[in-house]
Amino acid sequence: MNIKFVVVGKLKEKYFKQGIAEYAKRLSRFCKFSIVEVPDEKAPESMSQAEMDQVMAAEGERILSKIKDREYVYALAILGKERSSEEFAKELKDLTTYGHSDITFVIGGSLGLTPAVLKRANTQISFGRFTLPHQLMRLVLTEQVYRAFMINEGSPYHK
Repeated sequence: MNIKFVVVGKLKEKYFKQGIAEYAKRLSRFCKFSIVEVPDEKAPESMSQAEMDQVMAAEGERILSKIKDREYVYALAILGKERSSEEFAKELKDLTTYGHSDITFVIGGSLGLTPAVLKRANTQISFGRFTLPHQLMRLVLTEQVYRAFMINEGSPYHK
């Protein structure tokens, strides 16, 4: 199984990098895990809606260029479907059972994802209505993917 994150922007904070590296190491026994970073667009504080749409469109094109046709895509979106850790674990297990071995998660930039990216996604997932920095979301998502594997293995990790 291949798990890939396609994310906007570089991870600068050392503590996020360390946390993600730890979960990536743990995930290596379950899957091939990778993170593909696409450059973010410069986005000044005050932009018109047209400028915001332009920034999102540029980032969206970069995201879509990193997704292959056969990949099952989760788009992280506030309005996506919330799942419990157990539901998420079952979903990942079911996907692999039914032939989806390439699973991709997309985390947009600070302005979110374009309709084109959301349309390409097979499903949208939400981690609640909180707004979280996309760098932190990367760490949270990595841990939840690891947790899903541990739940499916019957490990006590999920207590």
